[in-house]
Amino acid sequence: MKKLVTLVTSLAFALVLAAGFTFAADKPAATKTPIAPVAEKKTDTKPTAPAKEELIDINTANEEQLKKIPGIGEEYSKKIISGRPYAKKDQLISRKIIPPAVYEKIKDKIIARQTKAESKK
Repeated sequence: MKKLVTLVTSLAFALVLAAGFTFAADKPAATKTPIAPVAEKKTDTKPTAPAKEELIDINTANEEQLKKIPGIGEEYSKKIISGRPYAKKDQLISRKIIPPAVYEKIKDKIIARQTKAESKK
């Protein structure tokens, strides 16, 4: 009787152990973390993100540089130049230099940098 209990216990243990390996083998490979590709990414020296556009300073840009901004033509570029200096780029709207719709299109392409001479005034 003791041998039978030991045999049944051993078989039950073997079944549980085998079932565990079966379930482990069924897991998708995507959950496993690959080690080799991570090492390859670290040695890659190419930039992954595209280069950002350089912001155009509305306080110093000439008429040609301002015209390169989409939505800014000859008239707006002249108005921007005549309205200088700007403490903040949103003054293009508050001073009614350009309409809000145009400003929304260009606000990520411009900046209003302060020069030392302007900040002393």
